[in-house]
Amino acid sequence: MKSVWRNNGLSIVLFLLFAIFLVGTAFAGHRNYNQDQQQHGGSAVSLAEYLGEGDFLEAVTENWESEFLQMAMFVLLTVFLYQKGSAESKDPDEDESVDAAPAALPADAPWPLRRGGLLRKFYENSLGLALTVLFLASIWLHAVSGAKAYNQELAEHGIDDPLSSLEYAGTARFWFESFQNWQSELLAIFAMVVLSIYLRQKGSPESKPVHWPHHRTGSD
Repeated sequence: MKSVWRNNGLSIVLFLLFAIFLVGTAFAGHRNYNQDQQQHGGSAVSLAEYLGEGDFLEAVTENWESEFLQMAMFVLLTVFLYQKGSAESKDPDEDESVDAAPAALPADAPWPLRRGGLLRKFYENSLGLALTVLFLASIWLHAVSGAKAYNQELAEHGIDDPLSSLEYAGTARFWFESFQNWQSELLAIFAMVVLSIYLRQKGSPESKPVHWPHHRTGSD
């Protein structure tokens, strides 16, 4: 167990925090939803019922969508774009090891590399592809859950004209929900890229070292 924690502590803690905050979202959203229902003369729902409501599902999936967009954009853009001096960018003046191709594959190389062809290309780009697929899946879930929430609101106002998920994806409401999350995620990446030029966090691989070689003296 000690070795499992040592080798996987970051992913374990991140997943636990995700689960805690998702549960918090459910409880807080449930209470807010029932308060809103009571204010408009509706009936309260149980927590289990709320988890199936479009209100909860849309709130969750539209945020997943923006997060996967952020990570996909960051991974793919850093392949060919640079920010000189940033810990989040390759150095435009140096050849990076991540771009180097070995003259010969070692015996323990992953089998897709040994197989070659399209399989190798897929493996070489699998991270960006996976994040892009997760982003597209999240957009679809956002459209499905958003349509459910929107149609429920229409029904509560006595309007029997439901939209399909595809129709909802063409509404201003869908794109407003998406854009307001996308801009905040891309602002966060921008801040990380720029701030990492000047600021440091000792011990973090997301930061440049606190002490640079050219700042050292002979006694260092």
